[in-house]
Amino acid sequence: MDDAQREKGPWKRNLYILWGCTFVAGIAFSEIMPFMSLYVGEMGSFSKQQVSFYSGLVYAATFLVTAIVSPIWGNLADRKGRKIMLIRASLGTALAMALMGIATNVWELIGFRALQGLFAGFISNAQALVASQTPRKNAGRALGTLVTGSTSGMLLGPIIGGFLAQLFSIRMTFFITAGLLLLSCILSAVFVEEYFVPVEHPKHVKGQKRAGLLSQFDNPKLIIVLLCSTMIVQLGNASISPIISLYVRELMHYRGAITVVAGIIAALPGISNIIAAPRLGRYGDHHGSGKVLIGGYLFAVLVYFPQGFIGSVWALGFLRLLVGISDGALFPTIQTLLTKNSPVSATSAIFSWNQSFQALGNMFGAFLGGTLAGLFDYNVVFISTACMLLFNFILLWFTEPSLRGKKA
Repeated sequence: MDDAQREKGPWKRNLYILWGCTFVAGIAFSEIMPFMSLYVGEMGSFSKQQVSFYSGLVYAATFLVTAIVSPIWGNLADRKGRKIMLIRASLGTALAMALMGIATNVWELIGFRALQGLFAGFISNAQALVASQTPRKNAGRALGTLVTGSTSGMLLGPIIGGFLAQLFSIRMTFFITAGLLLLSCILSAVFVEEYFVPVEHPKHVKGQKRAGLLSQFDNPKLIIVLLCSTMIVQLGNASISPIISLYVRELMHYRGAITVVAGIIAALPGISNIIAAPRLGRYGDHHGSGKVLIGGYLFAVLVYFPQGFIGSVWALGFLRLLVGISDGALFPTIQTLLTKNSPVSATSAIFSWNQSFQALGNMFGAFLGGTLAGLFDYNVVFISTACMLLFNFILLWFTEPSLRGKKA
């Protein structure tokens, strides 16, 4: 499909519908985050170190499986379409969430989190569908807008989840989450329209060297650097997830409505992300996405580092609010650069690989966060995240100078 056909297609309607679907999915995925570590603590008499470690395992289990299966789902999406992948992901994840609500010990919870990873991919397939049918000149704005759907859902999710856990129970929240994912499944099945043409992969001729995925790209080194950047950025974010509610509980001296406050703290990055992501996407379309990416890394280092030294939940909330701006610069811009530097035939493949690298970042980040918090303290996790993002900035600056120019 060329740009003229995309312009006439239903890309705008799909964008609006999938914005709504990713909004609902964002709520579903994020509303359990404020209390997952607290849920782990309810499943046994664990020490602080054990809760941090098991929380890391619970978070990592999903992403380990996701990293393995994402390329398989991406290959299937090339042959069957992205819409059916949306239905598969939302329905399967709803089942996994319901099972988490009946888990009786931490190992069952880890197993059900792994099952969730098997069905992962709703948001990434929504991004791939929009990217494949949106005119390239509008790619930055469309993907930046789509990201605000999941981000705004993730903004409301922790707050909703915190209140639900406070009013009812943590277990009940898992069943509500499953219901929201079923709603996303129905919306995707009924309203999303996809003009899909199966991707024809070149057939291998005996005696000829088999062409790999990277051979389809004009600048394969850029693609590798961007995929590694996805992993590092997500590694930094994911290292915070297993310990954020525990950190909030410590800052509140174990008193008060901890799940509610933890939900609000977890949601704050979404507020600034909603405002920043579309604007940064438009700026990147006109002035160079590489500039947005470089600036996003520098800003992220500046806001992550002091989070390891604060002693007030209010200061933590303010700095987490600023994190949303850096996320709005990094994640959509990496996806936009992948889209603009990828042939149409490789769209599903590159987004599935991007999801695999993101899942690896989630997995290693969860392990790192849980381990560092157990060995040292919660503040070390924030400092290590700032150092990793600084390393990623240096990597981009010296390995891919093209990102500094407008053409990027």
